Amino acid sequence: MVTPSNYSVLVVDDDSLMREMLKAILRSEEYHVVGEASNGEDALAQCARLKPKLVLLDIQMPKMDGLQVLEAIRQAQPEIKIIMVSAEATMDKVTEAIKKGAVGFVVKPFNAARVLDKVLECVNGKAEHGR
Repeated sequence: MVTPSNYSVLVVDDDSLMREMLKAILRSEEYHVVGEASNGEDALAQCARLKPKLVLLDIQMPKMDGLQVLEAIRQAQPEIKIIMVSAEATMDKVTEAIKKGAVGFVVKPFNAARVLDKVLECVNGKAEHGR
Protein backbone atom coordinates (compact mmCIF):
# COMPACT_ATOMS: atom_id res chain seq x y z
CA MET A 1 0.00 0.00 0.00
CA VAL A 2 1.24 3.45 -0.90
CA THR A 3 1.37 5.88 2.00
CA PRO A 4 2.46 9.52 1.88
CA SER A 5 5.56 8.83 3.98
CA ASN A 6 6.96 6.45 1.36
CA TYR A 7 5.96 8.57 -1.63
CA SER A 8 9.02 10.58 -2.68
CA VAL A 9 8.50 14.03 -4.18
CA LEU A 10 10.84 16.52 -5.86
CA VAL A 11 9.77 20.20 -5.87
CA VAL A 12 10.99 22.31 -8.82
CA ASP A 13 10.39 26.06 -9.00
CA ASP A 14 12.70 29.03 -9.55
CA ASP A 15 10.93 30.94 -6.77
CA SER A 16 12.35 29.89 -3.38
CA LEU A 17 9.20 31.03 -1.54
CA MET A 18 7.06 28.86 -3.82
CA ARG A 19 9.33 25.86 -3.19
CA GLU A 20 9.07 26.40 0.56
CA MET A 21 5.27 26.64 0.40
CA LEU A 22 4.97 23.47 -1.68
CA LYS A 23 7.32 21.58 0.62
CA ALA A 24 5.36 22.71 3.69
CA ILE A 25 2.07 21.64 2.10
CA LEU A 26 3.47 18.21 1.21
CA ARG A 27 5.12 17.69 4.58
CA SER A 28 1.88 18.63 6.36
CA GLU A 29 0.45 15.40 4.96
CA GLU A 30 3.71 13.50 5.59
CA TYR A 31 4.85 13.21 1.96
CA HIS A 32 8.56 12.51 1.71
CA VAL A 33 10.11 15.56 0.02
CA VAL A 34 13.44 14.21 -1.20
CA GLY A 35 14.75 17.36 -2.81
CA GLU A 36 14.20 20.62 -4.63
CA ALA A 37 15.56 22.40 -7.67
CA SER A 38 15.45 26.00 -8.87
CA ASN A 39 16.05 25.45 -12.58
CA GLY A 40 15.48 22.84 -15.26
CA GLU A 41 19.01 21.51 -15.48
CA ASP A 42 19.20 20.97 -11.72
CA ALA A 43 15.77 19.30 -11.83
CA LEU A 44 17.01 16.71 -14.31
CA ALA A 45 20.13 16.04 -12.24
CA GLN A 46 18.02 15.67 -9.07
CA CYS A 47 15.61 13.27 -10.83
CA ALA A 48 18.49 11.08 -12.00
CA ARG A 49 20.07 11.06 -8.54
CA LEU A 50 17.01 10.90 -6.27
CA LYS A 51 14.55 8.95 -8.45
CA PRO A 52 11.39 10.52 -7.00
CA LYS A 53 7.98 9.02 -7.68
CA LEU A 54 6.50 12.48 -8.28
CA VAL A 55 7.78 15.87 -9.45
CA LEU A 56 5.94 19.15 -8.90
CA LEU A 57 7.27 21.23 -11.79
CA ASP A 58 7.00 24.93 -12.62
CA ILE A 59 6.87 25.98 -16.29
CA GLN A 60 8.71 29.33 -16.24
CA MET A 61 12.30 28.66 -15.13
CA PRO A 62 15.83 29.58 -16.16
CA LYS A 63 18.13 27.30 -18.18
CA MET A 64 15.31 24.96 -19.28
CA ASP A 65 11.61 25.63 -19.01
CA GLY A 66 9.30 23.16 -17.33
CA LEU A 67 7.93 21.76 -20.60
CA GLN A 68 11.47 20.93 -21.77
CA VAL A 69 12.17 19.31 -18.40
CA LEU A 70 8.91 17.38 -18.62
CA GLU A 71 9.93 15.94 -22.00
CA ALA A 72 13.42 15.06 -20.77
CA ILE A 73 12.09 13.28 -17.67
CA ARG A 74 9.51 11.38 -19.75
CA GLN A 75 12.36 10.15 -21.99
CA ALA A 76 14.80 9.21 -19.22
CA GLN A 77 12.47 8.12 -16.41
CA PRO A 78 8.95 7.51 -17.73
CA GLU A 79 7.83 6.03 -14.40
CA ILE A 80 8.05 9.43 -12.67
CA LYS A 81 4.72 11.23 -12.47
CA ILE A 82 4.75 14.97 -13.06
CA ILE A 83 2.31 17.63 -11.94
CA MET A 84 2.84 21.04 -13.51
CA VAL A 85 2.47 23.99 -11.13
CA SER A 86 2.29 27.31 -12.92
CA ALA A 87 0.68 30.72 -13.16
CA GLU A 88 0.93 30.27 -16.92
CA ALA A 89 -2.28 28.29 -17.19
CA THR A 90 -3.49 29.08 -20.69
CA MET A 91 -5.44 26.27 -22.31
CA ASP A 92 -2.56 25.83 -24.78
CA LYS A 93 0.00 25.36 -21.98
CA VAL A 94 -2.19 22.94 -20.04
CA THR A 95 -2.96 20.92 -23.19
CA GLU A 96 0.70 20.87 -24.20
CA ALA A 97 1.80 19.72 -20.73
CA ILE A 98 -0.78 16.90 -20.66
CA LYS A 99 0.15 15.80 -24.21
CA LYS A 100 3.80 15.69 -23.17
CA GLY A 101 2.98 13.42 -20.24
CA ALA A 102 2.05 15.54 -17.22
CA VAL A 103 -0.54 13.85 -15.00
CA GLY A 104 -1.99 17.09 -13.70
CA PHE A 105 -1.82 20.85 -13.59
CA VAL A 106 -2.15 23.16 -10.57
CA VAL A 107 -2.64 26.86 -11.23
CA LYS A 108 -0.80 29.50 -9.19
CA PRO A 109 -1.83 31.03 -6.95
CA PHE A 110 -3.00 27.76 -5.45
CA ASN A 111 -4.35 26.59 -2.15
CA ALA A 112 -3.06 23.64 -0.18
CA ALA A 113 -6.19 21.57 -0.77
CA ARG A 114 -5.84 21.81 -4.57
CA VAL A 115 -2.19 20.73 -4.47
CA LEU A 116 -2.92 17.85 -2.10
CA ASP A 117 -5.89 16.69 -4.20
CA LYS A 118 -3.70 16.43 -7.31
CA VAL A 119 -0.92 14.66 -5.40
CA LEU A 120 -3.44 12.24 -3.90
CA GLU A 121 -4.71 11.40 -7.40
CA CYS A 122 -1.15 10.42 -8.30
CA VAL A 123 -0.61 8.38 -5.15
CA ASN A 124 -3.89 6.53 -5.73
CA GLY A 125 -3.09 5.92 -9.38
CA LYS A 126 -6.04 7.96 -10.65
CA ALA A 127 -3.85 10.30 -12.67
CA GLU A 128 -2.44 8.83 -15.86
CA HIS A 129 0.33 10.09 -18.12
CA GLY A 130 -0.96 12.09 -21.03
CA ARG A 131 -4.51 12.35 -19.70
